[in-house]
This record gives sequence, structure tokens and C-alpha cells, in this order.
Amino acid sequence: MQQSSVNRAVQLDSFGGPEVLTVREVPVPQAGPGQIRVRVAAAGLNPMDWFMTSDAETGKRFGLSLPCGFGTDYAGVVDQVGAGVTGFAAGDRVFGGAMSRAIADHVVIDAGGTIAVGGDAHRTPEGVDDRTAATLTIAGCTAAAALAVVQAGPGDTLLIGGAGGGVGVFTTQLARLAGARVIGTGSATSADALRALGAEPVVYGDGLADRVRALAPDGITAAIDLFGTDTVQVARDLGVPDKRITTIAGLVDGITSANGANAAPGAIEEIAGLVAAGRLRVPIAATFPVDQIRAAVELQSGRHVHGKVVIDLL
Repeated sequence: MQQSSVNRAVQLDSFGGPEVLTVREVPVPQAGPGQIRVRVAAAGLNPMDWFMTSDAETGKRFGLSLPCGFGTDYAGVVDQVGAGVTGFAAGDRVFGGAMSRAIADHVVIDAGGTIAVGGDAHRTPEGVDDRTAATLTIAGCTAAAALAVVQAGPGDTLLIGGAGGGVGVFTTQLARLAGARVIGTGSATSADALRALGAEPVVYGDGLADRVRALAPDGITAAIDLFGTDTVQVARDLGVPDKRITTIAGLVDGITSANGANAAPGAIEEIAGLVAAGRLRVPIAATFPVDQIRAAVELQSGRHVHGKVVIDLL
């Protein structure tokens, strides 16, 4: 495979907002023993990307030091294989996560690594394009982990706070595939998007508990808060036991929080398979070329996007 001598990478020299992000040309990394190098075609944005790099204290908690890269979800093609790697070959289409370094023309991944340590890679199924594959890892694993906490299934009425966001589009559809009824919170303008995912929309904000009661007079049985903690309080007010409530972005005493790193083995491959089979749809709200990274992050961090934001690198 022809190898490029150019390697653009999004980097930052100081922690902060989108204004600190810069696209630079840096040396092309080389795959060492046990590693593969991926020519990245697309990278998906997640709230964790800009949260981790927002300030020095948060960056330190995630093990980041300056200068550092940006972005975690990626998809592309293996273009170099290091010694000792047997599970991948040049030309393989792959997707995965490489914490805070994925938005670059080339990324080196440990063949047996994790998202946080060395990065991880999974084969992209036939029929799944790179833009879609680049949205799967963080949001898919987080959704799977959240659903594992509350164990939603047939007979459940599940309230999802932030159902139309990047994680919400996965959580809602996976819950519906598991047989649960889903009531999803969002803005008034998100109603059609939520219905398209299989959720019954309800507007968030003051009076949410009363609106949920009107939709589900027999009550709700589980809740997932994908935005903060407001949905947790409403679920408690409606009698949902703490063991059937989870959060991903807020900590509440007595509530088990969900972390994508704790998703069951094989969860992301199962999700990718559902996408390939046409059973799970990933709405992509916007795509941007890499040189417009600041505008892309500004849009995504506004938290009003219905679906995923993707950076194109080809």
C-alpha cells in the first residue's frame, strides 16, 4: 500500500475550548512490535473529547500532558503492521478508539490494547462506511454499559434523558431492540428525530415528571440520564428504585454510573453487526473537513445536535 509522507494531526498546546485546537503537519508515526498503523478516513466527535481537554485539572485526571492530540473515535485502513501482529494485515478496514489522539491522518494502535492504553481496533463489517464506523466506539460502548446497569427489556418502560444525543441514539435503539418501551427527553424541536429512533418524545425541563406521568400512567420502571442528573431526580420522584437508574455524565449518591470502558466483551462488535444488518441506524448530523475542527467542536459542544458529528480526513 502506498504510504504518505504527510501526517496532519489536531493538537493543542494549552487546555481550553475549540480555540486552542490547531491542525499541524507532524512526522508520520511508525508501527512498532505488536502495533498497527491506521490511515484514518474519519473521526467521530464525542463530548468526552472536549471535556478532557477543557482545563489542566481535567486533562491530568485523564493522563493527558501537553502538547497532546484530540479526538478518540476513528475509522480507516491498516497501512502498516508491526512485528508479531497476526490479527491484522495491511488493507484491513478497522475502527476503534485512541484516547485524545485519533484526529490525525495516521494513528498507531496496539493490536491488543484498550482505548485508554494503546488504543483498540476492530474489523469494520462489510456494508458499514467509514463515517458511520467512526461514530461507534465511545457512544456504542457507553450505551451498552448503561443498558447493562438498568437491564431494560420486555415489559419495561425506560426513561432516557438526552435520548437524541450522540450516546442517546444508540441507547434508545438498543433498548427498543431489547423490547423496552422508551420515553426520551429532548427539546421541542427534537420530537421527530426521537420518534425516528423509536422513542416517545417528551420535553425536558420543569414539569417533566408530570409530562412523563401523562405518557406512562402505569409508571416507568428504569431510567438512564445521559446528560446530567435531572432525569435521575424525576425517576426517583416517579418511584424507580436506584438500582434501575444510571448516569454517564453526573454522579449521584446511591446511583451506579455507567462507563463505556466497562462494556461487556464483544459489545462493540455486536453493535457494528447491528449497523451492518440495518437494524441500528446512526444519524450523522454534520461532517467537517479536518481544517474546520474548531467549528465542528463548537457545534458538537453546544449539545443540541441530533446525532453524531464526524471529521473527514480523506
